[in-house]
Amino acid sequence: MLRRVYDWVLGLAGHRYAMWFLAAISFVESSVFPIPPHPLVMLMVIARPQRWLAIALVTIASSVLGGMAGYALGAFLFDTVGRPVLEFYGQLDKFDLLAEEFNRYGAWAVLIAGMTPFPYKVITIFSGATGLDFTVFSLASLAARGAIFLIIAGLLRVFGPPIKSFIEERLGLMTTIFLVLLFGAFLLVRWL
Repeated sequence: MLRRVYDWVLGLAGHRYAMWFLAAISFVESSVFPIPPHPLVMLMVIARPQRWLAIALVTIASSVLGGMAGYALGAFLFDTVGRPVLEFYGQLDKFDLLAEEFNRYGAWAVLIAGMTPFPYKVITIFSGATGLDFTVFSLASLAARGAIFLIIAGLLRVFGPPIKSFIEERLGLMTTIFLVLLFGAFLLVRWL
């Protein structure tokens, strides 16, 4: 069954509307959606390696724009929208403690969250809610999201066939590792 799902998603990754779907997922993930676009980027590059740069650029642009939407949630809708999202990720109680220090190190926080499994949306909302300079936020987001998605797409472009074989031979293990990392990131955020 897992193999059929993998083949189905790989087929979708090669679909003519896959870029629009990727753009939507990347945008929403940067502000509120819990599922990252990274696996879709990987499958799309595996399905169409010659389009690796376009896939990366669409993901970067959509993710940064989505981050700006998360910033706006924090800045303008913190009480009605931002607060519930931070509550969901278990970060609301730490908001007051972090707000004072956040602007001093905010660019680093955006860079780290944008390149690691830490939910980027938490930082985008924090940035807006604490009033991190929008230009600093935008440049840090562009650097972080640009780096991670160019690295992922570029490596898969160069090493795609062996990676595809590796994933296909160990599909169950790879799925388990991905789910453990995703669940672990959520737990880490709740307890930090």
